[in-house]
Amino acid sequence: MKRIAADRSSAWLIFLLSCASVWAQSSTAQINGTVKDQSGAVLPGADVTATQTATGAKRSAVTDETGSYTLTNLPIGPYTLEMALPGFRTYVRSGIVLQVNDNPVVNAILEVGQVAETVEVQANAALVETRSTGVGQVIDNQRVLELPLNGRQATELIFLAGMATPTAGAGLVSNVRNYPTVAISVAGGLATGMTYVLDGGTHNDPYNNLNLPLPFPDALQEFKVETSALPAQYGHHSSAAVNAVTKSGTNEFHGDLFEFVRNGALNARNAFALTRDNLKRNQFGGTIGGPIVNNKLFFFAGNQTTIQRSTPSDSIMYVPTPAMLAGDFTAITLPACNTAGKQINLALPFVGNRISPSSFSPAAIAILKQPGFPTTADPCGAIRYGRRAGSNEYITLGRVDYQASNKHSLFGRYLQARFDQPTDYDPKNLLALLNATLAFRVNSLSSCASALRAASTSPETVRLRARTTRPPFSFQTM
Repeated sequence: MKRIAADRSSAWLIFLLSCASVWAQSSTAQINGTVKDQSGAVLPGADVTATQTATGAKRSAVTDETGSYTLTNLPIGPYTLEMALPGFRTYVRSGIVLQVNDNPVVNAILEVGQVAETVEVQANAALVETRSTGVGQVIDNQRVLELPLNGRQATELIFLAGMATPTAGAGLVSNVRNYPTVAISVAGGLATGMTYVLDGGTHNDPYNNLNLPLPFPDALQEFKVETSALPAQYGHHSSAAVNAVTKSGTNEFHGDLFEFVRNGALNARNAFALTRDNLKRNQFGGTIGGPIVNNKLFFFAGNQTTIQRSTPSDSIMYVPTPAMLAGDFTAITLPACNTAGKQINLALPFVGNRISPSSFSPAAIAILKQPGFPTTADPCGAIRYGRRAGSNEYITLGRVDYQASNKHSLFGRYLQARFDQPTDYDPKNLLALLNATLAFRVNSLSSCASALRAASTSPETVRLRARTTRPPFSFQTM
């Protein structure tokens, strides 16, 4: 037992130390700026405090000898920025909205007066980003929630960036080795040349470098698509970077319940189909988030379940007719039964388009006699049938944020995705068998602890980010 405990401790130590390579892939934002007086002289020693409106969390810093300050590792959302220095009026700027990976510059000019006096500034205009070398687009929470999505697949929102296109053979990429997703090319790059980041941790499938499943829209706060001259933190991929952030709790309880239904009974019959499509798709779930301790501890949790069943009638196959099994191939060689549209005659030594049944393969005859092998009355041997199609998907997310003080914060997030595709085996029709039972499992855990410490007059942020993802493994059964 002691050895097992030691091994586990060593494993966790290696895991924590190994996360140093991903700390720079930030899912937060920061604010920089300079504080001056009305004459343009810099003001060292000014207290700068950023307060997140939704949670009341505070992050503070002190301007250095050049009057500059930096507030790092700020969770995304609306903020109020306050700057104070004895002998000057307090400067308050509200309406600042930080998006994922933002790095805006917010300068301030303090007026001479009492600290109790306040100068308020409302920042209605969007903050200008002047430090990023990449070209990017943020898909904010409003668009994530309100834009219609086929199947509520959040990955398809990347197309809104304006430089993203589906790759050749576009559609849901699903096979026995990867979790179903959408392959996307950004700015002409490879679909496998993209970096996906979720809450600051890499979110790529190590098998094919496509993305692992993203949270469903109700649990996704926002994400940013960047390409061109990306910062060094994304340097291990050539095409683009997608930086996503999950929702977190606030000082108010919020939640929702939803269900989206598609049913073939509501659809018209396809003109080329024998029967109406019997698609049944139910997608339902909910979220809830709020405070555990006001201004300190918050939680968020959500689940989405998708159940789909369908039996399309669009498959045509050809099987031997009773006449063919008796050696008579005259019907199948008629113009009506072949694509050439002309009479076909079997070559010698066969005469009159007849073949002796004794020449047939015993193994093939044995297969035809199996209980599940279909028969047909069509003289050409054609049969039409539907292949059962269905899947079950379960996405669960939980997150906890803790603001210990204005210098220490911690969050942890867990995401689980399960995708089960039952086999399409039909004991009444062996030809319908195409897929075995497939099951995919993805478990992703991300956490980050940050501390702000003072080094002389310049604050430093120390962050320890840990992330682990169990790649999607699948197993097949008949």
